[in-house]
Amino acid sequence: MVVERNIKNKVLNLLDVFPVVTVTGCRQCGKSTLLRNILPDYSYVSLEDLDIRQMAKEDPRHFISLYKNKTIIDEIQQVPELLSYIQTHVDTVNENGMYVLTGSHNLLLMQSVSQSLAGRTALLTLAPFSVSELKKNSLCPPTINEILYKGSYPRIYDKKISPADFYPSYISTYVERDVRMIKNITDLAAFTRFLKLCAGRCSQILNVTSLAEDAGITRKTAESWLSVLETSYIIYLLKPYYKNYGKRIIKNPKLYFYDTGLVSSLLNITNGSQIEVFYMRGALFENFVVSELLKRRLFAGKSDELYFWRDSNGVEIDVLEEDDQQLFAYEIKSSETMNTAFFSNIKKLKDAADLSFKNTAVIYGGEKSFPASDSSGAYISWKDLC
Repeated sequence: MVVERNIKNKVLNLLDVFPVVTVTGCRQCGKSTLLRNILPDYSYVSLEDLDIRQMAKEDPRHFISLYKNKTIIDEIQQVPELLSYIQTHVDTVNENGMYVLTGSHNLLLMQSVSQSLAGRTALLTLAPFSVSELKKNSLCPPTINEILYKGSYPRIYDKKISPADFYPSYISTYVERDVRMIKNITDLAAFTRFLKLCAGRCSQILNVTSLAEDAGITRKTAESWLSVLETSYIIYLLKPYYKNYGKRIIKNPKLYFYDTGLVSSLLNITNGSQIEVFYMRGALFENFVVSELLKRRLFAGKSDELYFWRDSNGVEIDVLEEDDQQLFAYEIKSSETMNTAFFSNIKKLKDAADLSFKNTAVIYGGEKSFPASDSSGAYISWKDLC
């Protein structure tokens, strides 16, 4: 089964103007499949292969001589020293579209790329399937509860794997393999417990001190482990919005996961019907919508300019999107019924903070979308998050 990804055209366009394109994203989100499908004339080599990796490390010049042009190099962070040789080679040849690099660890990869390929590579981030990709390929689960439980990792849909089988194995592999690669964590059982505690806090403002206390670790360790989760595209931290850019950095963010299927597994949910009465259903729905809005930006090659707003009186806007210096405001409601009261916080923010919005909308759990009216913004069904 070949699923056409929304990021496809962006990859192809960037290959026309850059010698190297680098695609990052969590493990098993479909990077290799995407690139091999859209670039059939490119050679493919994976540095997960021990023999290939050894050759690239011990004789990088020979490696480059074998793969001179139009090559996909998978898991480049395995041999970061190879990037310097790629830089020299692309500078000498001076052509566009020579290499596509992939990696699963943003920090490790970006440190090496920024040192060796600055100005020579475009950077893109892939994530598991978006709702629009699932819809286009007739794969979208019929109910919101089902998609919150099932998530959107490609193998679940391609191989028809039960989420109850896929996610525990994914988590185990991630913890035992990727976590050790990013940081020398010796107590993997404690890290797994920490990951489960994070799942229980999805869609909440992050209180690192409280999280550390509950996990029985120091605040410094908690901050380090959160960095690991963010680096490997497991969690996403949504920053608060301020006109003063400096405040966006120092204030507490909200914690989200890239995939609600992973959250559901960590919370021991074993089927979609459980979510209907689950006490965190609203938080899971909010996480789902934020991840979809994030994917929409990432797949278009845009930065993750998403924020939330909360004032001292507790008035909150779930998501503010900044695009071309214009603001878009979204409220997120798991309710299947429309209600004009959902727009009340947006109206309060407009009055109190003197902010003007290009568009406002409520993204809700209903089946139908409706355009904005004179009295309120648009209603967007979860199925129409395109």
